[in-house]
Amino acid sequence: MTYRAVLIDLDGTLVDSVPDLAHAANAMRVAFGLTPLREDVIATFVGKGMENLVHRTLSGSLEGEAERARFPDALQAFRDAYHVVNGEKARVFEGVVEGLQDMKAQGLRVAVVTNKPAEFTLPLLERIGLRAYFDAVVSGDSVARKKPDPMPMLHACELLGVQPAEAVVVGDSMNDASAARAAGCRVLLVPYGYNEGRDVHAIESDGIVATLLDAARWVSQSQVLSRTPVHPQA
Repeated sequence: MTYRAVLIDLDGTLVDSVPDLAHAANAMRVAFGLTPLREDVIATFVGKGMENLVHRTLSGSLEGEAERARFPDALQAFRDAYHVVNGEKARVFEGVVEGLQDMKAQGLRVAVVTNKPAEFTLPLLERIGLRAYFDAVVSGDSVARKKPDPMPMLHACELLGVQPAEAVVVGDSMNDASAARAAGCRVLLVPYGYNEGRDVHAIESDGIVATLLDAARWVSQSQVLSRTPVHPQA
């Protein structure tokens, strides 16, 4: 198979956004008379979209849900706080810029596929200086369903003009792997992300790559192998 595109998760794969997310989440908790949570606890709540993050943070539990009557105000409080700090303390992970440059040099089409709403995705990419690398951006509200549903991956492939089998997904969680598999894409996982506090090595994938640059090299090597002729034994 020749790969033509790479679809990359944002939070936990391209950028460590937990410091900003935790600040906004704790500002929301304080507004509701609750004590702040540790940043490493909030990191385990990241991955299934902003609404889930608010439910989890307000309840203080990975499986928790906020009271129905409080949720709309809590979500708005989080949005207001996050708009102020989005990208302020976020940092691009090691190897990301080099990996993106390598992918572009290979002629690959590259997209961000995230569960983060567009109102935060695009400003964050601009602020951390990565927006110019991407041919398409699919946010959490770009389509009707979020990862782990395959719809965002399929939409990204459509925008890039490729078939799902021609795309490699790079992410940090079960959400990314499940969405990729359901869409018909190959999937690579990085070990430094969030994944709701679970070890990515337990997730079925096509490989664990230490950095995005290693992901780019994996794609390049796969292209070489796919073009290498197999000679029958004499």
